[in-house]
Amino acid sequence: MSNRTAVTEFLLLAFADTQKLQLLHFTLFLGIYLAALLGNGLILTAIACDNRLHTPMYFFLLNLALLDLGYISTTLPKAMANALWNTKAISYQGCAAQVFFLFFLVGAEYSVLTIMAYDRYVAICKPLHYGSLLGSRACAQMAAAAWGSGFLIAVLHTATTFSLPLCQGNAVDQFFCEVPQILKLSCSDAYLREVGAIMFSGFLVFGCFVFIVVSYVQIFRAVLRMSSEQGRHKAFSTCLPHLAIVSLFVITAMFAYMRPPYLSSQALNLVVAVLYSMVPPTLNPLIYSMRNKDLKEALRMLLQY
Repeated sequence: MSNRTAVTEFLLLAFADTQKLQLLHFTLFLGIYLAALLGNGLILTAIACDNRLHTPMYFFLLNLALLDLGYISTTLPKAMANALWNTKAISYQGCAAQVFFLFFLVGAEYSVLTIMAYDRYVAICKPLHYGSLLGSRACAQMAAAAWGSGFLIAVLHTATTFSLPLCQGNAVDQFFCEVPQILKLSCSDAYLREVGAIMFSGFLVFGCFVFIVVSYVQIFRAVLRMSSEQGRHKAFSTCLPHLAIVSLFVITAMFAYMRPPYLSSQALNLVVAVLYSMVPPTLNPLIYSMRNKDLKEALRMLLQY
C-alpha cells in the first residue's frame, strides 16, 4: 500500500480529448478570466480613487473584489495552461497550494458576505448607530477577522487532506484539485478525518447563512415600513445586489457539495465546478454595478480619464 509520499504529482481531468477542443476551451476560459480581471480591477480602482466611496459598504466590496480576483486565479490559469499545452499534470505542492488558497479565499469571501449583510442591517435598521458600530477601526477588525477565518479553515482542510495516505492512484476527476475528488484516492476509512473537517466547516457556513437570512428579514421589514418610495428604492438598490451575490455563491456551492449521489457524473461534476469556481467571481462586479448609482458614476468617471 503506497502512501502520500509516493505521489509526486496529480493528473487533472482534461476538458476535451482533442487538441482543437482543448484550444477552444483555452480561448473560452481566457475570455472569462480577462472579464473577471477587468470587472474586479475596475471595482478596486473606482473605490480606491473615489473619495465618495470610502465608506464601510464599499470597503467590504473592495475586499470582496480582491477575494474574487484571487479565487478565480487559483484554478483558471492552471486549467488554461494545461489546455494550451495539452497536459494534465499538477505537482503535489501545486495541488496542495490550490486546496489551501481555495479554502482560504472561499472562507474569507463568505465571511465578508456575512459582514456585508450586517452592514446593510445596521445602515437600514439602526442608521443612528451606523457611525459608532461601523467605524474605520471596527471595519478593519471585521475584515481582518474574515481573512483570518479563511486562513484557519484553509490550514485545517489542507493539513487534514494531505496527511491522508493515498492508495488509489493520482488521477483527480476534476480540472483542479477539489477535496472530494482527492478523498476518492485515499485509503479506506482514512478520509473520515477530512469528512469531519468538512462537517465542521459546514456548521460554520450554516451559521453564517442563518445570520444573513435573519438580517435580511429584519431589513425587508424595515424597508416595507418606510413611507418614502424613494427611500425604499434606495434601500433595495443597495441590498439586492448583495443578496443576489450571496444567493449565487450559496446555490452553486450547495449544488456542488450537497447534491444527492445519483446526480453525480463526470460531466455534471465538471459543469458544476465551472459554475461555482468561475461564475461568481466574474458576475459579482456586474451585479454590483448594475443597480448602484454611486459605483456606476465612479466607474464612468474612471473610464473617462
